[in-house]
Amino acid sequence: MKKARVKLKGRLHTYMQTFMYLGVILFIVNILIYITSGFEPGIIVSVFTAFYFVVVIYMNMRTRPIIMNELISFATQYGQIQKRLLRELDLPSAFLDDTGKVIWTNVAFEKVIHQEKGYRKSITSLFPSITADKFPASDDEETEIDLSYEGSSFVMRLRKISLREMAVNSDIIEARGYEGYLIAVYLFDETALRLAIQEVDDQSLAAGLIYLDNYDEALESVEEVRRSLLIALIDRKINKYIASCDGIAKKLEKDKYFIVLPKKSCKMLQENKFDILDDVKTVNIGNEMAVTLSIGIGINGLSYAQNYEFARNAIDLALGRGGDQAVVKTPDNTVYYGGKSQQVEKSTRVKARVKAHALKEIIAGKDTVIVMGHRMGDVDSFGASIGIYRISKTLDKKCHIVLNDVTTSMKPLVDLFKENPEYESDMIIGSQQAIDLASNNAVLVVVDVNKPSITECPELLRFCKNIVVFDHHRQGTEVVENATLSYVEPYASSTCEMVSEILQYIGENVKIHTEEADSMYSGIMIDTNNFMTKTGVRTFEAAAFLRRNGADVTRVRKLFREDANEYKAKADAVGQAEIYRNAYAISICAGEDVQSPTIIGAQAANELLNIKGVKASFICTEYQNKIYVSARSIDEVNVQVIMEHLGGGGHMNVAACQMEGVSLTEAIGVIKHTLDSMIEEGELN
Repeated sequence: MKKARVKLKGRLHTYMQTFMYLGVILFIVNILIYITSGFEPGIIVSVFTAFYFVVVIYMNMRTRPIIMNELISFATQYGQIQKRLLRELDLPSAFLDDTGKVIWTNVAFEKVIHQEKGYRKSITSLFPSITADKFPASDDEETEIDLSYEGSSFVMRLRKISLREMAVNSDIIEARGYEGYLIAVYLFDETALRLAIQEVDDQSLAAGLIYLDNYDEALESVEEVRRSLLIALIDRKINKYIASCDGIAKKLEKDKYFIVLPKKSCKMLQENKFDILDDVKTVNIGNEMAVTLSIGIGINGLSYAQNYEFARNAIDLALGRGGDQAVVKTPDNTVYYGGKSQQVEKSTRVKARVKAHALKEIIAGKDTVIVMGHRMGDVDSFGASIGIYRISKTLDKKCHIVLNDVTTSMKPLVDLFKENPEYESDMIIGSQQAIDLASNNAVLVVVDVNKPSITECPELLRFCKNIVVFDHHRQGTEVVENATLSYVEPYASSTCEMVSEILQYIGENVKIHTEEADSMYSGIMIDTNNFMTKTGVRTFEAAAFLRRNGADVTRVRKLFREDANEYKAKADAVGQAEIYRNAYAISICAGEDVQSPTIIGAQAANELLNIKGVKASFICTEYQNKIYVSARSIDEVNVQVIMEHLGGGGHMNVAACQMEGVSLTEAIGVIKHTLDSMIEEGELN
């Protein structure tokens, strides 16, 4: 580097040169006197001018070192004062070189890092998150970084300082050839501020609702004289539980509570996974049925009103998923807790009658009815669609069923209608035809699914303003929004059961054809695994209604006989199953020689439950570049929760999911990892 040349500059430089400038002026005046006044006056002025220059040069040579000495002395003292002020400044400060190495620290900074004066290591050794790429890129830029150090919270500001710019801006010296830069570091302690903000946030209120799922059923199972005692014990448990969290519980109705609690307490409840869900089941004074709760909590809303709205949405989700669980809803996320017990079937059909009348009014006011189920429709979704078709025809309305792909299992049923002259040729249509028919005078009925992304034609949901949803699957975060009518009952065995009940309340002039009765009966039979799973009193009542209207058990059985390749594929899947952790059967269904491998996989999962000790079964099937996972259980494991961890859903005993970008082996590894993590976290026994 070229050695810097130092000289005076600025006002001091001008002051030191003033006498020389006056000498030059005097010399010019002397010449003018020679010209205007003659030789003798000019000689006199010349002598004076020479004397003046001698004195000025002498004084300049003599006093300049003295002046420079004084300047240096002043600068030193001034610098010492500045240095002392910087050293003793309460704001922690430091200077780094261009590599990030510490070259100077003040006392406050040394106290923060607990180091003595003279610390010369890299800033990264103190704060690992502060690396060279975090330094300011330009001289005018200032970077702010949030960091934590030894339990304290700081905001670190980094500013780039050019050495050349410092020299140029100096009022005393001029320097050329200065290169490089320094990084000024300032630490602002915001620990107290953040603690205060956190405390305010923790004390912000969360709104919640608690519903007793089976209030009437539980009271009916206990003696009348003990009912008030049962209610009092449940009230006491709920109030005591909320009071222990610094919250308030107010009873709105006989089976509904409104709660308010601090956000901090809500976090504590989440950490304990809402143990009141299990605790309230211990209340037993002779009641045959344990009481279960559903809890919905809304937090982090912009207002208390928004938190309450979140709580209402959360409790609807909890009830829609079968109850006995807690749902915490925030603006960005929805978290589920519990949901491990089997849903309780409602003995009353009042709700079915109310929904039937509402559906009748909606369809009566429209010209066209469009029915669709889920993608890769199954027997239940098609049977329910047929039921809606019969309702529409009874009300003299045109009806179309959206069906793109017909699987092997559904082909016998679909052929009953396609080859039957009693039904219109446009009864079954594709997605594009359905979109063309969508209008303000059309009503869209979605059956056997409440998740928009997996419907047969998701675009239809945007084109149709009037939407009706019938489903028996437990609701998840993604639901059909703005539905005119929604009837979701997780305790129902199948959507065909729900539609069969609705058919009974549409009117006395309903004429169900044998093909239609067979289709709905098939949906119930397949979803209940021949009436062995999720079968209640209302399931048999619906089956009896269909039987009276022409459904034939033998005819249905013949429709669903398997061919040899399908039977072998199912047997192979069962034969090579791995029993993981002595409780979970996991296998692969090879579907090269079958048209509907996913159906065979689901059937194999049901077969694996017949093995002693198996709590749940999982069958992975590769189909159309995706991995389809069918999960089944009897009563000990909630497979819906497991599938939700993998992006799917379903029922407590019947669930599924889809995986993309993984192989069959990797999919099995994901399932095992999910089971391990859920067991470790206590979500599975």
